[in-house]
Amino acid sequence: MGDAWLVGTASTAFQRHPDRDHRSLAEEVVRGALADASMDGDAVQRVFFGNCAMHTWGQSNIRGQVALGGMFRSGALSADAAVVNIEAACATGSATLSSAVDAVRGGHDVALAVGVEKVFHDGDPVATFGVFLSGADVRARKDWMGFVAEQAAAHDLPFVPHKHRIVFVDIHALQAQWHAKTYGTTWEQIAHVAAKDHAHGALNPKAQYGTPTEAAAVLADKPVGIGALTRSMCSPVSDGAAAVVVVSDAGLKRLPPEVRARAVKVRAAVLTGGRWRGLDEPSVVDRGAERGLAAAGITGSDIDVAEVHDAASSCEIEAIEALGLCARGEGGPFSVSGATSLGGAVPVNVSGGLVSKGHPLAATGLGMVDELVLQLRGEAGERQVPEATVGVAQNAGGLVALDEAVCGVTVLERVT
Repeated sequence: MGDAWLVGTASTAFQRHPDRDHRSLAEEVVRGALADASMDGDAVQRVFFGNCAMHTWGQSNIRGQVALGGMFRSGALSADAAVVNIEAACATGSATLSSAVDAVRGGHDVALAVGVEKVFHDGDPVATFGVFLSGADVRARKDWMGFVAEQAAAHDLPFVPHKHRIVFVDIHALQAQWHAKTYGTTWEQIAHVAAKDHAHGALNPKAQYGTPTEAAAVLADKPVGIGALTRSMCSPVSDGAAAVVVVSDAGLKRLPPEVRARAVKVRAAVLTGGRWRGLDEPSVVDRGAERGLAAAGITGSDIDVAEVHDAASSCEIEAIEALGLCARGEGGPFSVSGATSLGGAVPVNVSGGLVSKGHPLAATGLGMVDELVLQLRGEAGERQVPEATVGVAQNAGGLVALDEAVCGVTVLERVT
């Protein structure tokens, strides 16, 4: 089995795009990724198309074939390239990339991973809210919600979901309170993480929120759910797209020298499934991080830059602990020390993370990879992490009771 290489990436701005459709967003990033790879679309042998919410716009089943239909008809993509549609909640981007990596390791020379999402329904908040409802088991909601309530009660923590609030927010708030009670993490530390990522996002022209903010303002923002979780600590509603071209060793050899020189090696692209677990048991992020780093043959101390799934800023603290960037329970103080800021020991979410860059579901994981490829190539401009060699993306989504349904951990390396 040979290696897999990333030779082309592209991302739209993550924001609300009321005047654009899925086809427009998809074509922008596919053309951009192919141009970045100096490659014609007829070289692509397999397309993995990620999307979570196209059915809310009236299209299901053949989503990728529809979104990329114009490119197939015009010859910009080979009509012989099969499209595989993938849906894995907010981890869809990682699932498409993992599938593309498996494809080139299994015999294809060129595969394309695409994530496209329109979450925002202009003038229809009910439809926008509805996008998130099926991210958990809708048929057995009473069972798993009861289990979560039991876990909260067992640890003497409040769990007060509301029908007008996305339940993911309440789960994240509950987990943050457990972390605070167990390790002493404070809401001020969580606010610092949010402020740090908003400062990073101000350096990213493709970020949804480009204005820096202070930790005090984060704490004073509109409350969301239980505890001191606020709007500035949570990812916004976003539209957007991202794409990555993945090639095999043989595919890489056929590319021009200047493309080969910018290629980034995939050390690991691991997916891990969630399970019913207690608040004090390892999460799918813990298990995914362990598997991903082991598959790449590295430890947390080898990581130079990371993009993690901060659907809430408390999740970033949990993720950096799981990845071994700091000791368990030390994520709050480690972040406040400046270690995860640009210029620190191991910058995290230099793109702005989900809370600032945005979170267009299926595009999020590939957007993380786009950022890491720029960092490892030394092409990230104002937000460049000096001499970054190893980058890790952690992307998770969906709910299985207290756990996220899927977690993807991708390890990338610049080979000189």
